Amino acid sequence: MSDAREQAIAAASAALQKAWATGQACAPVRDLLPPNDIAAAYAVQQDGVRQRLVAGRRLVGRKIGLTSRVVQRQLGVDQPDYGMLFDDMDVPLGSAIDCRRLHQPKVEAEVGFILGRDLDDMRLTTADVLAAVDYAVAAIEIVGSRIANWDIRLVDTIADNASSGMYVLGHEPRRLTECDVVHASMRMTRGEEVVSTGAGTACMGSPLSAVLWLAKTAAQLGQPLRRGDVVLSGALGAMVAVKPGDLFEAHIEGLGSVQALFAPEESGRG
Repeated sequence: MSDAREQAIAAASAALQKAWATGQACAPVRDLLPPNDIAAAYAVQQDGVRQRLVAGRRLVGRKIGLTSRVVQRQLGVDQPDYGMLFDDMDVPLGSAIDCRRLHQPKVEAEVGFILGRDLDDMRLTTADVLAAVDYAVAAIEIVGSRIANWDIRLVDTIADNASSGMYVLGHEPRRLTECDVVHASMRMTRGEEVVSTGAGTACMGSPLSAVLWLAKTAAQLGQPLRRGDVVLSGALGAMVAVKPGDLFEAHIEGLGSVQALFAPEESGRG
């Protein structure tokens, strides 16, 4: 790696970590990195991952981003990416989320999977994924961007840990034999208003196809998925901006419902 490329990666990482720490969004890091250099963007992400692990956080899974054509059109990108999930991103169902911990938050409904086996071979098949999934749950991911005004391209979101934030898992686990994650319909409301709809097919044709893409990619990079990992497989519909006091509920056919509650602004003061 050239000195100039290393310096660019370090500068992008520093900008994002400052934004994480201060809550003040930064300019797009694509302006710091070599043009369209996806490997450099993942190097920035990995630097942030290392810092979080050193700080004592625990890696608990992965999130797949940009699997929905709707979300790809929203953000002007044309391929998926992935990021890391840490223990402090998990929101227990029923807990109010303090928006001060978030960065330009939006929510999206998706299918979450919990693995019962490692997926550590670069030659993985669909059958391997079917055998490895322990159960599926309804999930709401709270995405966020450290890039000002969500002015992102693929390089920006990869570097920014796939625009990760927090997530809520539903409490109605289902075996794959008990649900149809491909054709399951999704409906998300904010209060009484329907704000997003979709289906499993919106996620790369099937959420399990998204998991296969992730598992093969992670194994190739020497960071395989492990037993017990949470995998957020990608949005089933459009993402929706969050305001303090919002209550979102996502219902996914066959997987039940999950809620994300955001604390009113006044309760987070003082």
